[in-house]
Amino acid sequence: MAMNKKAIALSITSIMAFSLVLSACGSTNSGSTENANSAAPASSEPWKKEVAFTIGYATGDPATKQAMADAVSAFTKANPNIKINDLSGGGTAAYLDWLKTKEAVGEFPDLIEMRDTQLFAEAGKIAELPQAWLDLVADAPTLNDKHYTAPIIGAYPQGIIYSKKAYENAGVTAEPKTYDEFLAIQEQLKTSGITPLTFGGKDIFHWGFWVNKFFMDNMLADDPNWNSKRTKGEVSFSDAAPMQAMTDFTELFTKGYVEKGWASTADNQTASMLVTGKVAQLFSGPWMFAQISQADPNFDFGWYPVPDRKGRVIVSGANNLQGWAISTAANGDADKQAAITEFVKFFFSKEQYTKFLQAVNGIPTTKEAIQYEASPQMQRVLEVMGDSNTVKSMMINSFWGEDQMPTQWRNWFYKLAQEWLTKGDFSAEYMKKADAEWDANVKANAAAK
Repeated sequence: MAMNKKAIALSITSIMAFSLVLSACGSTNSGSTENANSAAPASSEPWKKEVAFTIGYATGDPATKQAMADAVSAFTKANPNIKINDLSGGGTAAYLDWLKTKEAVGEFPDLIEMRDTQLFAEAGKIAELPQAWLDLVADAPTLNDKHYTAPIIGAYPQGIIYSKKAYENAGVTAEPKTYDEFLAIQEQLKTSGITPLTFGGKDIFHWGFWVNKFFMDNMLADDPNWNSKRTKGEVSFSDAAPMQAMTDFTELFTKGYVEKGWASTADNQTASMLVTGKVAQLFSGPWMFAQISQADPNFDFGWYPVPDRKGRVIVSGANNLQGWAISTAANGDADKQAAITEFVKFFFSKEQYTKFLQAVNGIPTTKEAIQYEASPQMQRVLEVMGDSNTVKSMMINSFWGEDQMPTQWRNWFYKLAQEWLTKGDFSAEYMKKADAEWDANVKANAAAK
């Protein structure tokens, strides 16, 4: 196929063909003895004292869910006196809602994959990290000068995962250089007789993929303080930039580019729809690569970022406040804290962490450099992330401090988008509702403090 030989081959030639060294951004001395020792595996001696703790992590992506479960299994096999009760299994429920429910019924995990860090830190549910955790990672972000999370993986970019066969059949020979060229590709695919895009609309978190792509393109990349300005009433969702963002989002559906069954399609069904030829593309991150290859080892696919209307490549790639966190209750129990720390050391140990990263196509966060064999698709991701022209932004829900989005607003807005797509009547009135909901959430959160 011409695209494979020209556009993509050109982008890969500067990358090692079979393997590459992945090291955490911002680590200037990752090869030093000090860093290597700090990231060394946990002691080979099994844990002597009997202790138990609970763990919770997001389960929306099957590959990541399995990789997490494998890490827990490997650790408990090596440390039979430490019992880990895996509470994970949120199904299609939003991860934040799942965690809130667990907290409400007294089952808040001891070790948590934390995403809405500021919310739980301000509520006193998670503790500052032990120094032993911080010694493992290269760049743990801070909230009010305190560390609450050890990043599990670097921020993922999202892009188009496409069937090379579908592109060839439609006569697509090159990656788009602008968003208008991307739309032209959708028309080519549609005209060829295949539905261009699948969309996992049944899972609430999946809505964040495209919504945030357009928010970053039109607002957040150019103004990372947009959220705080919205809170102060200085900007509105009915302004030109966010209106353009949601107009672009809506047109993917109204122009027939997204498969019609999106409301009943789960995120974990999108890979099978792609490999079986029901659709030509899906918009997602590198964690899907393993799932696609498992569905069909012979499926030939590629990946590229979707440019904005100016031709810029803007991706979710800025450091964010997410990762492993320890509950305040567990941190106050010396035995639990010690056992959990042993697990965290094991998780980030070179042998185990390499397995995890390879399973999820992850970007490492440890001080110690990690090497694993990367697929051509992952090589393309790394090339984009290493390109100085790539603009790295954050999703609207990833900011913290004054720029934090009211946590209740995100899923509410995703449901609002479902409403206007179902009715087919998107207008500025919906975006004014978004303003009103944001303001109400900010007021409610302030009153609750």
